[in-house]
Order: sequence, then C-alpha cells, then structure tokens
Amino acid sequence: MATGNFDMLAVVSHIERERGVEREIVLVAIEQAIEQAARRNPAVTNDLRVTIDRKDLSLHVYDTLVVSSEETGTGFISPARAKRFKPDVGEGDTIEIELPAARLGRIAAQTSRQVIMQKIREAERSNTFTEFKNRIGDIVNGTVTAISHRDVFVMVGKTEMILPGKERLPNEDFQVGDSVNAVIHNVRQSAEASGPSVVLSRTSNEFLRAMMRRDVSEIADGVVEIMGIARDPGYRAKVAVRSHDPKVEPVGACVGLRGIRVRGFVRELNGEKIDMVRWNEDVRQYVAAALSPAKLDRVEIDPENSNTILVTVSPDQYTLAIGKRGQNVRLTSKLVGWQVTVNKSLAMASFEDQKAAAIKSLADLFSISTAQATQLADAGFLSVDGILAVEEGDFAAATGFDEVTAKGLYAAAMAVAELTK
Repeated sequence: MATGNFDMLAVVSHIERERGVEREIVLVAIEQAIEQAARRNPAVTNDLRVTIDRKDLSLHVYDTLVVSSEETGTGFISPARAKRFKPDVGEGDTIEIELPAARLGRIAAQTSRQVIMQKIREAERSNTFTEFKNRIGDIVNGTVTAISHRDVFVMVGKTEMILPGKERLPNEDFQVGDSVNAVIHNVRQSAEASGPSVVLSRTSNEFLRAMMRRDVSEIADGVVEIMGIARDPGYRAKVAVRSHDPKVEPVGACVGLRGIRVRGFVRELNGEKIDMVRWNEDVRQYVAAALSPAKLDRVEIDPENSNTILVTVSPDQYTLAIGKRGQNVRLTSKLVGWQVTVNKSLAMASFEDQKAAAIKSLADLFSISTAQATQLADAGFLSVDGILAVEEGDFAAATGFDEVTAKGLYAAAMAVAELTK
C-alpha cells in the first residue's frame, strides 16, 4: 500500500539542509532502521523488506510468506488469500505481499527513529572525514559554541570541531561567540568516535607554517621556502627560511615592510615572539644565525659526539646565547636538528669562571668530590702541573689534606703527567 508521506519529506529535507547528509544516504538509513526495528514484531518474518519511493517518498513494506493450506500464523498464507495477490500461486510456493505500514506498530516506529539518528550521525562523521581528510594543515575560521574545561568547541560552517586544551596557546581566553583561527590538526576516521571528529590546533608548527603560507606571497608562490620551525607556543618561535631567487631576501620577505607581516603573526599567536632565521646548508653557519643576536667566538662540530655542535662565547654573551631558561639554545637545537652546547671562552673568562672550570676538571680527573676539588683550587692548585710544581710535603701542608689523601692525590698527579708525556 503506497501512501504519500509529507512527514517523511519534511524529515529528509531537514536532514539534507541542516546536517549536510545526502538524500540517498538518509533514505537508505531510514529503510534499514525500519526493517531492523520492525523485525522485532512477532507478526512479521525476518524476510521483511522496506523501501521508500525515491520520487514521492512513500513508504512500502513487504513480507515474504509460504503458501500453505495446513500451516497458519506468522510466515504462512492460505492458498485462497495468496491467489488474490498472484492467481497462479500454488501450495508450497512463496509470495511477497505488501503490508500496511501501520502493521509495524508503535514500538517499531520509536525504535526506528533511534536507529535512524544513529545511522545519520555515522553518515555525518563519514562525510566529515571525507571532506576534511585532505585538508590537514589548512587554516579554518570558526565560532566558539561551547567550552568544557580547556577544550573549546568551534563551529566551522556546519561542522563542529574541537580545539583541545593542549592545542591552545597559554593564557589565551575564549568566550562563546568568539571568532577563532586554527589549523586542521587531525581528522578521526572511526565511525565509533563520539563528539567532533576534526581536531584543531593553535600550538602546532603547522599553524604558523599555514599562516605564513597564507600571508607571505613569496612563500605561496614558492620563491621562499620554510625549511624548519621550532616553537615554544605562546612564548617564542624560530623559523628558518631560504630563497630560490637570489634577488629575494628570505628573512626580509617574511618580516615584511617595517615588520608588518611578522607583527601580524605575533598578534595571532598571543604575543609569541618570532625569530626569522636564514637557512644555511653549512650547519655551523646555520647555528650561528639561529643563536643571533648573540655574538659567537667559535662554532665547531664535536669530534667525539655525533650530531653535536659546540659553541664558544665570551662570558658577556653567554646569557644572551642561552636565553631565558635556556630557551634560545633549546629552540636552536630543535630547529637545526643538532644538539647545541654553549660554553664560555676560558681565555676571556673571569678568574671565577676559570676557577669553576678547574674545579670541575680536577673533580673529574681525580674522581674526587667537588668539595675536595674546591679545597685544591682554594690552595692555588688548578692543574696537574700546578700540583707537581711543589714538593709532596709542601703540597700536603698547603692543601690541609690528611697525609693519606695528600699522598694519593700527589701520586695520581704524577701518574697523569706520565701518561700525557
């Protein structure tokens, strides 16, 4: 029995318009849901079939029955009744007949609504994955719709996305209704996932990369290339760039006239300072540029430790090179992909710096405590040569060590001297 269904049309149209799910997906979901719910009705068989007319959206319900003059009840139909639908049907044949939709019952209708919504949500998640899986790394703009703890829910078009707390910049505050820029960081594929399946980020390197690609025409055109990014989100970032055109200065292109471009990035990143670094294939020059504005005395590759760069600076440049809480050297290491170690130049260091270095050297050389090494330094013995410059008895008297300790240290100094001849 075919009946025009205006309610069905309204529901399908609403889901198409508001949820962005294709009509065919909605109709198939409804058919499957009604079948699944209706089969719980003891008055129908498991062969029940539901179809929706694609033109007028009328609902049709069919059940397959066995023609029998002896068996009655669910799944069977008498020959006399069967012939009303198909005149040439005989005993033992099967026949598909259309049932009134009302025969399915109220429970089936209620259950089907739940299943329909579940299938539509699955279809939405599938559509979302299909739409955004190839847009990872793109910037989107949306409106904050809800905040749970530090997680922010953002509506981008008709898709709800999530900006997790760990992907937010420190100290930034959002309110419902605020506009948010973020990069698409991840798209969950599982249809079982609950909640938004598109994850946004403002702390990832890709957010800064996407902003620069959007706002720096030389990068968008491929003239300037971003070679690396290292961030301490919300505080400081280093970006290495190179130019494929000798007429274009890469750092200047990214900074912009009077710094207008880089200031825009800083504002978007809640005050995060950005250092633009000119990339160099020589890792030593690359490190020197990344540690700027500190002036370096020497940059060399550590011959004993692979992938390590040793940097020497004068004492007055040490704090600048290291940065606040070691931030400058830490970001430099992340940017260049080498471990960067910064040391003060002893040739230019103060007596206190030289003494501290000597104490560490003596402690390591003789396997003694820092306190004992300090006692040696305080007595004026800063090296093996200094120890051996006096007689053993004078050494013991000058240092104040007991006889056994003094003799042991003096003998060790002699052994070291012998080995280094």
